[in-house]
Amino acid sequence: MKHTSLFATLVLLFTLATGFAHAEEPAININSADAATLASLDGIGASKAEAIIAYREANGPFETPAELSNVKGIGSRTVEKNADRLTVK
Repeated sequence: MKHTSLFATLVLLFTLATGFAHAEEPAININSADAATLASLDGIGASKAEAIIAYREANGPFETPAELSNVKGIGSRTVEKNADRLTVK
């Protein structure tokens, strides 16, 4: 096999492997998700997930994902890291 063909094959395999590894994760509706689902977000553990639920029970549903930063212990950086996975319905 020529070096060019080998290189092209390796590039193709790498592209396929990384493409599958970065498959889109399902969106999480922060207005209806349970604690376990919320805890699957980056930077959100069990206690912050419970804080999200307590916040929405006390203040009503979130109107935008950015409002998640109103929950004590959750900053805008955490919201930014999860922006592609957050939704409100």
